[in-house]
Amino acid sequence: MNTSNSENKLIEGEDFYFTAEGYKCFTEKYHLKRGYCCKSGCRHCPYGFDKKTGQLKPKK
Repeated sequence: MNTSNSENKLIEGEDFYFTAEGYKCFTEKYHLKRGYCCKSGCRHCPYGFDKKTGQLKPKK
């Protein structure tokens, strides 16, 4: 079932932007709104995930 409501819609420039190569890149604001780290090594990860070590960086 495909349910769509305005709470789940992404806003370009706020939740994501397109890179020069045409890829969708999620912003830090989007990641915080989502509420968890997907451990994919995202460019704007606010959770501090390090793809090289596979671990979250310790909070200061």
